[in-house]
Amino acid sequence: MQVTREQILKIMPTAKGRVDKFLVFINRYAPEFGITTSLRMAHYLAQIAHESAELRYTKELASGKAYDTGRLAVKLGNTPEADGDGQRYKGRGLIQLTGKANYKAYKEYCGFDVVSKPELLEQPLGAVRSSMWFWLENGLNALADTDDVRAVTKRINGGYNGLAAREKYLTRAKGALGI
Repeated sequence: MQVTREQILKIMPTAKGRVDKFLVFINRYAPEFGITTSLRMAHYLAQIAHESAELRYTKELASGKAYDTGRLAVKLGNTPEADGDGQRYKGRGLIQLTGKANYKAYKEYCGFDVVSKPELLEQPLGAVRSSMWFWLENGLNALADTDDVRAVTKRINGGYNGLAAREKYLTRAKGALGI
């Protein structure tokens, strides 16, 4: 399943100056991660459109301090002490990969040392590939196959933040991809 620049711009109209940096990697890596049908691609593109503000952000805007101490820090594989882990391993990529445990797991998969160099996930290759890895690791192809945007959103977000926007992007994606 290959997507075109024009299709992505129908989904994410404000991404005009950014789409070319990401498109080559989306098309190159989609087969590796099973994003091989129009419906799966529509759901993937809808989610990354929301998560990245139409390919604008590959790094979480919040400081990451919320992930630095306490139970959430531990859940994410960060240390529970105030040592900067939360800030260092805050969300990065087109789907915000968050926490040292996720960075370590992705490093094992891809071979790039994103634990020592988290900024690699902010670059187009790392941003796309880590989002697709997260997609596969979290069973999102199966959820996309059921065309359940609520279930896909909950798996990515842990809740339904931005659901209306994600639904809007999915409608656009289905139109752009002829579904």
